[in-house]
Amino acid sequence: MAKKTDLTVPAQSDKLCGVLEKGCEFEGKLVFEGTLRIGGVFRGEIYTNDVLIIGEGAKVDAQIEAGTVIINGEVAGDVSARNRVEIHRPAIFRGNITTPSLMVDEGVIFEGSSKMGTVKPSEVRPLRASEGSSE
Repeated sequence: MAKKTDLTVPAQSDKLCGVLEKGCEFEGKLVFEGTLRIGGVFRGEIYTNDVLIIGEGAKVDAQIEAGTVIINGEVAGDVSARNRVEIHRPAIFRGNITTPSLMVDEGVIFEGSSKMGTVKPSEVRPLRASEGSSE
């Protein structure tokens, strides 16, 4: 029997910068560098120039700007990805996608629209305690 090819971007442990695992809930603004995987519940805004992985069972209600977005869970909101968006079964997506490359597996629920075009990189800057204060 032939081995099934996995087309997702692997979340390598040396490049994984964070995990919001099943059972965790977070609401707010998330800015990061590297690869982040969400397995729990997230509401708010997500900004990165890198990779966001939304795992199976995750529920995300957010505006997302990223380099690459891989969706296996449930997402509601608009997604802008500079490189690519992949939506794999059993994902449910409700919203609008803007990206130059879109891949949707058969069996995915997709309610919304997609626009294939270039997306400007996010202006992600590290959050610092001194931000906003005069030096």
